[in-house]
Amino acid sequence: MENFAFRPADPEARPGQQITVVNKDSAAHTVTATDGDAFDTGSISGGDSGTFTAPSEAGRYAFVCTFHPNMTGTLIVR
Repeated sequence: MENFAFRPADPEARPGQQITVVNKDSAAHTVTATDGDAFDTGSISGGDSGTFTAPSEAGRYAFVCTFHPNMTGTLIVR
C-alpha cells in the first residue's frame, strides 16, 4: 500500500498462502475481501505490516480498503 493504492493491484497467491502487506502511507489501511468472509487484515497503521491467509479455493477475490473505498484490487489464487 503506497500513495493510497495497492501495489500490485492484482497480486497472485497459492491457496492457503500467508500474505504479508506493508503500509507505506501515513494513514491506516485495510485489505478486506469485498465478500466479507474470505480475508481481512483489520486496520494496519502507517508504516506497519499485516498478514492474512489466501483462501483455500482457487479464484479471483476482490478486495478494498474499508477506510478508502477508492483503493481496490483483486487477489488471484491459483
